[in-house]
Amino acid sequence: QVQLVESGGGLVQPGGSLRLSCAGSGRALSSYAMGWFRQVPGTEREFVAAISWIGGSTLYEDSVKGRFTVSRDNAKNTVYLQMNSLELEDTAVYYCAATRGGWGTKRGDYQYWGQGTQVTVSS
Repeated sequence: QVQLVESGGGLVQPGGSLRLSCAGSGRALSSYAMGWFRQVPGTEREFVAAISWIGGSTLYEDSVKGRFTVSRDNAKNTVYLQMNSLELEDTAVYYCAATRGGWGTKRGDYQYWGQGTQVTVSS
């Protein structure tokens, strides 16, 4: 079973950038497709981005296309989410997730989750 730990969240002004990291342990992340989700209190956890097992394919939610980039370094057992041109609406807790199956955009598609990292976009 894989354990996931996110880091890199924080407070940033609108238009700024952050890079989130998701470090895996217990198993190699190369065995998993990976996803990023985010959640605002009182709302459903929503899909942000996903990357295939070896990183050859990526998928993004429409509102982050062109601003966010998901990548992975299987040698470091880490997945990243580079977030540029951040907007107030990007404020949320961001979670990484892993799946042994094919990647997906639904919470139920992923079996393993990190604890989340807070991203706050504010002026």
